[in-house]
Amino acid sequence: MDYTRQTRFSNPRQHAALFDPLPADPDGIGEVVRNLVVHYRGSGIDFPPDRLTEIDSRWVDRMLDADRGRYAAPLAEPRPQSQRIVGCCRDFTLLTVAALRHKGVPARSRIGFADYFDPLFHLDHVITEYWDGSRWIATDSQLGLPDVRLSTGGLRPAAQVWAAYRRGEIDVDKFGVGPELPDELRGAAFVRNYVIYELAHRRGDELLLWDVWGGVSLQLGDDLAVIDEIADLLQSADAGDRGAERKLADLYASDPRLRPGDHITCATPDRAPSRVDLRRST
Repeated sequence: MDYTRQTRFSNPRQHAALFDPLPADPDGIGEVVRNLVVHYRGSGIDFPPDRLTEIDSRWVDRMLDADRGRYAAPLAEPRPQSQRIVGCCRDFTLLTVAALRHKGVPARSRIGFADYFDPLFHLDHVITEYWDGSRWIATDSQLGLPDVRLSTGGLRPAAQVWAAYRRGEIDVDKFGVGPELPDELRGAAFVRNYVIYELAHRRGDELLLWDVWGGVSLQLGDDLAVIDEIADLLQSADAGDRGAERKLADLYASDPRLRPGDHITCATPDRAPSRVDLRRST
């Protein structure tokens, strides 16, 4: 897969020229993105319902529509925190990925569980990974962390967490959205879904973390062999196995449980689920 090319989700479309003045380095782009996005929960701001709808923008051009609705200034022009695009880690990441791709830098999003938020709980998180010409480097543009390990102590990709759970090495109930939240937002079934999300993002379907399709389910289910296979292939591909990368592409293309179709369900936090048509004319 060519990670310099925009996907249907990362494509800025009519806003592409806004990326032209940005620096070409990931740190500089991350600084601009932190000026554009505010976390819907982590900021502590009580956003009104009309602003909270921005967390479902999904496509980069629609995120930038929200910013353009408030500002005509360049993206690097300071925005007050309360007037930034309301989003989450996925949105910080996808804007960073979009800007890097615009600059010709291969970039993709990585989904997993971060060890650096809470010493007792591993929070779900999405960060950027870019190719520097010789290796993939992970960076957290939400927090401004320039070189994040994709392993213990950094961001553990969902595939790693699943494999460790299946080997009986971790307490999987300590992986999820937060220790104080409902049981369905942590644990084995939650990590299982994130393996599917990790694959989808790797294949260019950078959906929201509350989008539901195919094999995504609140139940652990009985299809664990395919999750085991995906997790194994993802780890092998990370280690440089090109055959594993090809197998992931074939599996994603052939198994309708793994990829979104024309419609998905958006299970937005604190709101009723809604059906979303992913087909777009532009």
